[in-house]
Amino acid sequence: MASAMEQPSKPFWKTKPLEALSPEEWESLCDGCGRCCLVKLEEEETGDTYFTDVACFMLECHSCQCSDYEHRKRHVPDCVTLTPDLVRTIDWLPPTCAYRLVADGEDLYWWHPLVSGDPDTVHQAKVSVRGKVKADDKQVGEGEWEEHVVRWPARVPKAARRR
Repeated sequence: MASAMEQPSKPFWKTKPLEALSPEEWESLCDGCGRCCLVKLEEEETGDTYFTDVACFMLECHSCQCSDYEHRKRHVPDCVTLTPDLVRTIDWLPPTCAYRLVADGEDLYWWHPLVSGDPDTVHQAKVSVRGKVKADDKQVGEGEWEEHVVRWPARVPKAARRR
């Protein structure tokens, strides 16, 4: 029988590198914010990346989940599949992204479902794209993209900051 003085074991994201995560642990790191499903624009001359308030047509904007996650590559061949190496090299993951935080040796925010135990806290903390998406990528025409550039996906909302 375990002693009352024993410390509970640390959560996996504090003890394992990204490469050592099981597929279930890897998937559970996604907080369900939907920010990575926003269309991003890259400035050719500088390589700078800009978020838009336009989502992939596969994103269900209320739940912030992909409508066909398992088969998304059939519908969106250039959909990015995150890997540990990719997480460490791309610059467009939002600052709240658990993959990015774990890769950098940081802890998850209080609202992350793995910490809070509630998948709705990502929305309560105003981290998710719920209510912020203006269109999907099938609705925006050539030459209209720059009108949709926004800064909020690259920021940590006040309600989401560490407690």
